[in-house]
Amino acid sequence: MKLHCFTFNPLGENTYIAWCEESLECVIIDAGMYDSSEHTQIQSFITENNLSPMALLGTHAHIDHIFGNWWVKQIYQIPYYLHQDDVKMIDRSETMAALWNLAYTPSPQPDHFLNGGDTIAVGKDIFEVRYVPGHAPGHVIFINHTNKFAVVGDTIFQGSIGRTDLPGGNHQQLIEKIHSEIFTLPDDYTLFSGHGNQTSVGIEKNTNPFFN
Repeated sequence: MKLHCFTFNPLGENTYIAWCEESLECVIIDAGMYDSSEHTQIQSFITENNLSPMALLGTHAHIDHIFGNWWVKQIYQIPYYLHQDDVKMIDRSETMAALWNLAYTPSPQPDHFLNGGDTIAVGKDIFEVRYVPGHAPGHVIFINHTNKFAVVGDTIFQGSIGRTDLPGGNHQQLIEKIHSEIFTLPDDYTLFSGHGNQTSVGIEKNTNPFFN
């Protein structure tokens, strides 16, 4: 499996495309595209690499991670996957956009609900889904064990963790879930976060100030 990161929108969110090198089937993870130029970046990458979008996956539904949901659904007509507990984030997204004074086209509702323990096939490659709430009530992460990486959304960052002061946040829950669902992965697994640079399980276990 291959993974490519784009950084989009005024909040600097990381959107990912993951694809199977053999079948060229791909998924879009956290569609943060904010305007037409960012839509074009995604569409050009998919076209130039001959990829076939199969699904839109959401780690969670804070507004910076769903700006482009409507566009993905309109252009590619693919199913949207999200944990049920984050539907409430979509329901309040227009209010959040107004508070931040950001342009926003409402996101569609998910077509399928994700749960911890699910698997998502991308061609012959597999993502394991783990449930890691605390930053958002329905936050999940996607792990590819074959290539030793995880797309972790806003659970953990290089040297930090997701904020927990937003509606539905729970600091203690997030700390516990990072321990049980992320730090139980081998140290050499790469972590691709929703903002900022990539890191690894071992680096964060040993240097992240929230755990040391």
